[in-house]
Amino acid sequence: MSASSVSALYRTSRRRRLVAAAAALPVLFGALAACGYGSSKSTDDSAATTPAVAAGTKKLSADEVRIGYFPNLTHATALVGLKEGFFQKELGATKIKQATFNAGPAEIEALNAGSIDIGWIGPSPAINGYTKSDGGDLRIISGSASGGVKLVVNPKKIKTLADVKGKKIATPQLGNTQDVALLAWIKSRGWKVDAESGKGDVSVIRTDNKITPDAYKSGSIDGAWVPEPTASKLVSEGAKVLLDESTLWPDQKFVITNVIVSQKFLSAHPDVVEAVLRGSVKTNAWINANSDQAKADANAQLKTLTQKALTPDVLDPAWKSIQVLDDPLAKTAQEEADHAVSAGLLKAPKLDGIYDLTLLNKVLKEQGRPAVDAAGLGTQ
Repeated sequence: MSASSVSALYRTSRRRRLVAAAAALPVLFGALAACGYGSSKSTDDSAATTPAVAAGTKKLSADEVRIGYFPNLTHATALVGLKEGFFQKELGATKIKQATFNAGPAEIEALNAGSIDIGWIGPSPAINGYTKSDGGDLRIISGSASGGVKLVVNPKKIKTLADVKGKKIATPQLGNTQDVALLAWIKSRGWKVDAESGKGDVSVIRTDNKITPDAYKSGSIDGAWVPEPTASKLVSEGAKVLLDESTLWPDQKFVITNVIVSQKFLSAHPDVVEAVLRGSVKTNAWINANSDQAKADANAQLKTLTQKALTPDVLDPAWKSIQVLDDPLAKTAQEEADHAVSAGLLKAPKLDGIYDLTLLNKVLKEQGRPAVDAAGLGTQ
């Protein structure tokens, strides 16, 4: 769904259904990034770069694996790993079918419907999907990225954090990860906002990331709590970074993108899932060792998928603020869920078993690296 204005996000019947569902278990993430937010449209992206399968290569237990992700820098692992062929090399003759999404709910729907098997997605839609299915549909099997979220503001209207009170601040979607983070931060300041309407000491304006820059230029918002590259796009329009969300977290790390899998696919094809995770771990290591080439790869994939590459003034600062990693940072995901509960957007979720890090830790052990922790929320 592509919105032409902020109010249009709430006029569609689809949005009304999602907001109605929020009374019990809200849609927390428009991904995201984590993570393209807003639109629920998905596409089969056969045009995206995927190296061909070599003739005579051994096939795993599945003919193909269907991978979903966002055309977004916070999904750099998927963008770079697909372009450089890390996933295909590990999968052998098992073919990759790609699909991209612009909102977390759409990717969760696709996973539940069996349209994709594995996906890169933010923590909040994963939590929402897990709780809505009573733990029956998905597992988080790896981390992928941390950081890349900032509060950017109009420096003529907002000079200090205290100046945010009384202003209009955009977030990508009602109940998404950035929306929850802003509401939690507002509460920490002692200010009050009605979580659902966004009205209060700060006006929280839910705005599709695609139109946030235009909303900023028109003056209809005074700032935004948004992921990259939207934050850097706003800076290129004259906005100022007032707060980097990473500074609010221990060690300046918090999960922005995880890897999830259908429990049905995990049970039927653990060898395929392990191969994808091995490709993910190798991709992340390669990105960290070859940052400039990885950045170029990610931008090339974005151009293929969206028909428009990011300009250097947006790409460079956005890329620097994102850290790819294998650790899902499970403790921070629990804290993000707690923030949603505190804001009144979510009933306390039961997250026991949401992580299955068995195959990831097997791959990490092969690489001579330490195991990662599920913070008490792993499968037994």
